[in-house]
Amino acid sequence: MAKRDRKRRLMLKKHKFHLSSSVKDEKELHYRAKNPILRFYFDHYRILLILPIALLLFAIIQISLQLALTGDFINKGVSLKGGLVVTVPMTHDIGTDFLRGKLSKMFPGLEVSVRVFKRDGNFAGYLIESDAQGNESDKFVSAVEKVTGTKRKSYAIEEMGASLGESFFKQTIKAMIFAFIFMGIVVFLIFRVPAPSFAVILAALSDILVTLAIVNLAGMKITTSGIAAFLMLIGYSVDTDILLSTKVIKRRIGSLEGRMLGAMKTGLTMSATTIAALLSAMLFAESEVLVQIMTILLIGLVIDLINTWIQNAAILRLYLERVKNGKG
Repeated sequence: MAKRDRKRRLMLKKHKFHLSSSVKDEKELHYRAKNPILRFYFDHYRILLILPIALLLFAIIQISLQLALTGDFINKGVSLKGGLVVTVPMTHDIGTDFLRGKLSKMFPGLEVSVRVFKRDGNFAGYLIESDAQGNESDKFVSAVEKVTGTKRKSYAIEEMGASLGESFFKQTIKAMIFAFIFMGIVVFLIFRVPAPSFAVILAALSDILVTLAIVNLAGMKITTSGIAAFLMLIGYSVDTDILLSTKVIKRRIGSLEGRMLGAMKTGLTMSATTIAALLSAMLFAESEVLVQIMTILLIGLVIDLINTWIQNAAILRLYLERVKNGKG
């Protein structure tokens, strides 16, 4: 008797769960029917797929041109290609353009960049970077002393050898390749079908390539902290892609569009809160290292919205349609 009652309660609980899920699904589909943007999104997902494909092609072309013209596919900072970083404390601002122009004129063969650094929101001096190495480093520091009028003994000088920067860069590229390989294996083990695995890896790869192309066009010099930001971006990208794939592939309750809407609500909320946090950090951070990390992550997360909710969603939808038609 007790066993029969327990079985009846389980059946009622299961029936109630399916009922509440279908009601929720109907509400989401009703909302979709009233919203013209969502109607266009679901009805014309094949047309929308052109956008992420175009962005990926643009990124491949930009990175290829960068490699052909400069020999590197990114704009390397001093910490990656080797050189000198001189921190010059000052009480008055003589202008970054003036300082860079003077030093570039004195050393026409060197690449020179000048940035202001602040303490408590107030001007505190300059960060001067150059690819000067060896004997040229001492001459460059003497020139900085002459132009700024600040004594060398107050400087903070960091020198990075070219071989050390190159070694770190190569190891990071290897780490990124292995990250993609193991990520693909884990995703395949979770879903047991190649389509979701391919969609997740393609979205993460597109995030990295498109973000890199935008950073190159912006002229940002990538440092070791910038490389770390790209590695972090892989994790952020996979997070939303796994959420979408799990909701669409593994969950069987409700319609496909209803499941996608549910995943979208959660995913967009996650992305919005992260973007808000990154914007806050960029506004208040005084460290150039933090600003570069936050900028790369911010660009990557905006691109990830396109690659997850247009590219990945379209691939999964095409796959499920093939399965439904008996072709998958």
